[in-house]
Amino acid sequence: MTTRYRVEYALKTHRRDQLIEWIKGLLAVPFVLHSQPTAVYDSKPRNHVLGKMASTARRRYAEILHDVEELINDHIALQKSGTQERSKLKHLVPSVGLFFTPLLLERAFEYQDEKRKISSRRFVPPSFNDIRLILNSAQVMSLIQGGPLQLVTFDGDVTLYADGQSLTPDNPVIPRIINLLSQDVKVGIVTAAGYTEASKYYDRLYGLLNNVREAVLEKELVDPCLIILGGESNYLFKFDLSSEHCLEYVDRENWMLPEMSQWTEENIKTLLDVAEKALRECISNLGLSAEILRKERAVGIIPTSSAHRLTREQLEETVLVTQQVVEMSPAAKNLPFCAFNGGNDIFVDIGDKGWGVLACQRYLGGIEGSKTLHVGDQFLSVGANDFKARLACTTAWIANPAETVQLLDELATHSQSNGTQ
Repeated sequence: MTTRYRVEYALKTHRRDQLIEWIKGLLAVPFVLHSQPTAVYDSKPRNHVLGKMASTARRRYAEILHDVEELINDHIALQKSGTQERSKLKHLVPSVGLFFTPLLLERAFEYQDEKRKISSRRFVPPSFNDIRLILNSAQVMSLIQGGPLQLVTFDGDVTLYADGQSLTPDNPVIPRIINLLSQDVKVGIVTAAGYTEASKYYDRLYGLLNNVREAVLEKELVDPCLIILGGESNYLFKFDLSSEHCLEYVDRENWMLPEMSQWTEENIKTLLDVAEKALRECISNLGLSAEILRKERAVGIIPTSSAHRLTREQLEETVLVTQQVVEMSPAAKNLPFCAFNGGNDIFVDIGDKGWGVLACQRYLGGIEGSKTLHVGDQFLSVGANDFKARLACTTAWIANPAETVQLLDELATHSQSNGTQ
């Protein structure tokens, strides 16, 4: 049962995506006008009534998404001239950001409607998840049509594997990633996990690394381009068959963006000191069973026991407080940072995944955002570390590792039908 608390919590600004909510509101109108919740009482044959309802709803939904598609095209045109503030879409959805490609929303709706039967529903209107998946499909279709896709980057936890787990050899995402590599698509894993040792990343990703190694040895892959960028945007490793753990550390000067060279150790320490103080105050004020973990370029809190779970409210309150404290400090003027909810911990990292994806693109030869797809699970505006990737490339918002598998299958299907594979 939906409680008043749950309703109010879901309406909080930091829990909403304004574009998705706006589209959901547009689609609510034809649902209200054309759904037939009382069809069971109609004197006409039920299948006739429901079939007519679904046909009308499908047409109206498609028309609306076609109109949104045109608004996005107009926004992109103004974006190219540096006048996107004048776009109608910007006035309707003030928080809307960059678009690297058009979005084929009408086609994507038709594709998802076949799978999810959105227009056949009588009691449940088009939902947040329906629209999120339509946007994902629209982005995939646009990337394939505008091709070639050159780089796919992935978040780690909840995107490739369950939260806090590892990428084991039986994970169904592995053959899909190998298929990308076999098509000369470069693959990056841009993760919050910040380690300086290759062995730590091997422990998390050994299933993928071992399978890629076997594929190379068996000549199924030739010189695959697989990189891991850890700590959001701080440590880069590349796949290397001859290296221990199949990973070779890449010195920062070989991949850093020019702006990153201005991130001095003094400024890093100052910002992390501010963040650590804010986190300690949250532990005290909220009575958290947690302890501080300080790293070279990150600081966070973790439960004092692996069996203890911090509540959603504790995690999000801590993220919001810490982010505000750091943002208001002089330290934030000198460095970008990311404060995020890791599922059962909170971390503040130097840099963010926007910088991380940009660094991957630069290291791999200057790949454009319109030729890059970042796949992640955290795209809310606060406390979600995939959000900033939207500044660097196209994105797909998934909810769990199974959706990542479905997205990659969809990518392969559309590539084949478009004749790109």
